[in-house]
Order: sequence, then structure tokens, then C-alpha cells
Amino acid sequence: MDVAFVLYPDMTALDLIGPYEVLGHQPEVTAHFVAESREPVRTDAGLMIVPTTTFAEVDRADVIVVPGARGWAKVLADGVVGAWLREVHPTATWTTSVCTGSTLLAQAGILDGRPATTHWALRDELAARGAVVSTERVVVDGSVVTAAGVSAGIDMALTLTGLIWDDQRAEFTQLFLEYDPRPPYGSGSPETAPAELVAFARGVLTGS
Repeated sequence: MDVAFVLYPDMTALDLIGPYEVLGHQPEVTAHFVAESREPVRTDAGLMIVPTTTFAEVDRADVIVVPGARGWAKVLADGVVGAWLREVHPTATWTTSVCTGSTLLAQAGILDGRPATTHWALRDELAARGAVVSTERVVVDGSVVTAAGVSAGIDMALTLTGLIWDDQRAEFTQLFLEYDPRPPYGSGSPETAPAELVAFARGVLTGS
């Protein structure tokens, strides 16, 4: 099973690494790190990831994983990722996104009229691009699976593992990774965080 993990400059590393840690441990999976070129890609926090192949070399994949980025608007304007998704999505078994990666799916026309989720600060932006926005952490609609912000990518990949194989495989993977989150603070969503913190974070994330 070929899984294409999409790379582009200033992407958020955990959006990609979380799903990779879940899916990459499955014995049937061959992981491909796909980018515009084979030059190392710098993530938004400075981590360098080396692509294994390029968009020009990959015209199909069983599973596509698209991470998000704080600079999502710049990636949309560039158009390279969206154009590649438009080409490969029709033959993929599953197309997935994490966080603002959903805006790239929308740019490719994949989310037109479909329920989808994204980072809480970008819900209006996603709706403006044709998606029916959900506040759920993971949304499955046919062959398209979207996840909310950053850490939700792990939940998305575990959900996908259950769909591709079975619940037992997903449960084993969760146990293997000891994925048993117990955050030290209760501010992980706009519904639970203090209002002033949500306002500050929204300004940082959207530039408003």
C-alpha cells in the first residue's frame, strides 16, 4: 500500500509526523515523502525533512496525507500542491488532510459540498471554499478523511487504520504508541480555553 505524505515549505511537522507514526508502522505500508523537488523541506519550526520523490514522479497513491501550515494562504497562492492533488485524488483510495491541509483539498475541488473539518481558526476560510464545515475532530465522508488542528492527525490516522484494516489493528497501534493523551491544561479548544486566549490565538493564526 503506497502512502504519499505531502511535503511543502513551512508546513507543520506534527501534522505529518503524527499520521506517519500511526500508518508507517503498518507492515503493508510503503511511505513516500512527496514534494516539488528532492531538496530538504524546512517545516515552520525549522525541522528539515528530506523528500523521497517528487510530485512529477508520483501520479497515484493508495493514501494521500496532506498536512497543514500556519502560512496556508501562501501555499494556496503557490498552487503547486493543489494542482497535484487535483491529478492524483481521483485514483486514490483515501485522501486525507490535517489542520489547514483541508484548504488545499478544497482548492483542488475535493471538498465541494462535502462535510470536512480543519483548525478551529480556519473554519470560515474552509466554508468559503465550498466545504460543509464540521466542528468534529475527525470527519469521514466517503474516501475523504479530514482532521482538525495538528494533534488531531493522530486520531485521523487511527480512524483510517480501523477503516482500512480493522478496529483491532487500530487499537493495537494505539497501544503500541501509548497514545493515551492527558493534557496538563484544559485549553485545547476554543470551547474550553479562556475567551481572551482564544481571541489572542485567533489573531496570531489568522493575522487579524
